[in-house]
Amino acid sequence: MPATRTLRAPAELVAAGLIAAADLAAVEVVAARYAVALTPAVAELIDPADPADPIARQYVPTAAELDTRPEEMSDPIGDAAYSPLNGLVHRYPDRVLLTPLLVCPVYCRFCFRRSRVGDGGATMTEADIDAALAYVLARPKLREVILTGGDPLMLPPARLRRLVARIAAIPHIEVVRVHSRVPLSDPGRVTPDLAAALQSGRGGAAVWLAVHVNHPRELSDKARDALALLADAGVPLLSQTVLLKGVNDSAEVLDVLMRALVRNRVRPYYLHHPDLAPGTAHLRPSIAEGQALMRALRGRLSGIAQPTYVLDIPGGFGKVPVGPDYWDGGVGEVRDPKGRTHTYPG
Repeated sequence: MPATRTLRAPAELVAAGLIAAADLAAVEVVAARYAVALTPAVAELIDPADPADPIARQYVPTAAELDTRPEEMSDPIGDAAYSPLNGLVHRYPDRVLLTPLLVCPVYCRFCFRRSRVGDGGATMTEADIDAALAYVLARPKLREVILTGGDPLMLPPARLRRLVARIAAIPHIEVVRVHSRVPLSDPGRVTPDLAAALQSGRGGAAVWLAVHVNHPRELSDKARDALALLADAGVPLLSQTVLLKGVNDSAEVLDVLMRALVRNRVRPYYLHHPDLAPGTAHLRPSIAEGQALMRALRGRLSGIAQPTYVLDIPGGFGKVPVGPDYWDGGVGEVRDPKGRTHTYPG
């Protein structure tokens, strides 16, 4: 029977046929450590009869999450080291992150903030917001504010509208970027009011929305309608995808996904190598595997559909591209998408 409300308890996952009763005890241990939530929109995409279902691998907790490797860490990208104020991260010279809340409609099993998300008490207060925006106003070298979390589109549209408008009114801020899973995982939240809230920066900074999507099946009819509503409202759309074992670690799946995104007016932006979050080793391919996939995509997708494959260096040292190299200046050769070498004078 289709879910009619968000599934949060392991017993609810058993009742929905998403985990076996024999796995309940182990999943309860996982759920006590890391937040669990599957919206009806996500649950209906899962085939319970398929043990390797790519949607289930992203959202349904498993005992594999109890395996924490020595290299994994609770804050793998070093947010804490670059957080001068509650809810604000300043890692790069020209941009800051704001995390107005740490709740999401769904909780990804690979989330790099999995040790923190799900805490409803971590929502920034008005005083926190005031302090963060005063920090931004006092630093004219900043050009971009990124709203992340948690999921900023979980904010009521009226509060989101005020926040976006306040940021966009700061004279030196050129871009407000919002990162969200909502259009795919809870598309019913995408309403004209929400689209209008994202337009509230007009006249000041440009507002962009980066949508997190990992598999073509996440682009359901309802999700495509949500993206169309946003695009028709004039909100520029980007995508972020995490490379995951058993989900999208094939050129065929990534090909279909990137083409579908472009067809829905979403520009592929980043393909992230998974962060070293605790309990996520079963979902992490190697960088060499990711580079091979990017090499395959270069030969079959146009430039508009090519994401940049990036690694967020642990400890807060920033994102760097780790895609395959094609130019070898030492020998004066360039490699084409099919792996053939050609001489070039450099």
